[in-house]
Amino acid sequence: MRDAVIVAAMRSPVGKRDGALSGIHPAELSAQVLNGLAKRAGIDPAEIEDVIWGCVSQVGEQTMDIGRTAALSAGWPESVTGVTVDRQCGSSQQSVHFAAAGLIAGHYDVVVAGGVESMSRVPMGSSSKGASPLGSSLLERYGGVRPNQGIGAEMVVDRWGFSRTQVDEFSLASHEKAAAAIDGGAFVDEIVPITLDDGTVVTTDEGVRRGGTVEKLAGLKPAFRENGTITAGNSSQISDGSAALLMTTSATATRLGLTPLARVHTAVLAGDDPIIMLTAPIPATRKALDRAGLALDDIGVFEVNEAFASVPLAWLAELGADPKLLNPNGGAVALGHPLGASGARLMTTMVHQMRAANLRYGLQTMCEGGGQANATILELL
Repeated sequence: MRDAVIVAAMRSPVGKRDGALSGIHPAELSAQVLNGLAKRAGIDPAEIEDVIWGCVSQVGEQTMDIGRTAALSAGWPESVTGVTVDRQCGSSQQSVHFAAAGLIAGHYDVVVAGGVESMSRVPMGSSSKGASPLGSSLLERYGGVRPNQGIGAEMVVDRWGFSRTQVDEFSLASHEKAAAAIDGGAFVDEIVPITLDDGTVVTTDEGVRRGGTVEKLAGLKPAFRENGTITAGNSSQISDGSAALLMTTSATATRLGLTPLARVHTAVLAGDDPIIMLTAPIPATRKALDRAGLALDDIGVFEVNEAFASVPLAWLAELGADPKLLNPNGGAVALGHPLGASGARLMTTMVHQMRAANLRYGLQTMCEGGGQANATILELL
């Protein structure tokens, strides 16, 4: 029986908006990650059949199928094709799901899944060019209400009754965990150093803020609702970054002399209310566990994307998972959220965490535009 295994997982550092990575074209950023991935695996890129690349804002520099232009920019053979995927924030997690399905079905023997987003160069929402992506039927279905992520995060706060202090404390902990991970070298093996045009080499995530306090966070103004709870301090950061995973089958890995790190055990999707938008990770997690035949206690690490602090807090409240197992190296509040790359960034971090701590199972999920969520369970090999 064919399977889908991950043999290498790498990412760029995550750059803050208008930070160190803002000067590099997203195709060039992707290319450096792709070459770092191939070097880490020790594979000839000619063996790779396709690059499945997540990207949300497919406009300007990120248009014309950046999955293909990334592979060509990396100097890979012209035989390596590329395709670009948009499932909003879960785009590169969906890339992993498509890659796994293709491997198991026999469409591929070796494939790369990942993504990129340069939010400094291609601002969020720029692909709509001021036009509404919603037709009249959808608006009528939901009473004329236009979905808004920030308002959705406030709706999550209201539904679960979180206090401002709770979401700020969660955010502060994210920064503290990320800083500890950086200081302890937890990210060293997963990061491809990025070389800029001037020769500067970027090796460290830029978004982590040290020395924060709940009192400082409490002083920030609400971003989406007057007297609201969601602020810039308890939301994910606008970021630049790229991440990629090299995937194959166990049989092909043996033939090529590659060592699998983990296999894709279970991959599912779930949909929920698109107006609140951010709650689908809850049913997606339940669906993944049910389909896998696993219990919550079987999972050794959870990566739940911190689009807003209220999202993983609601997930914890509903699922009852051990908070110590959630985002142990920090999340998007601290590290940043380069949209099309985030799914692969989380999975890269999770694979390395599973290897470092010898954890048999890891589960990743993230909220996505339109009220969707991917959930993936990996099994350590």
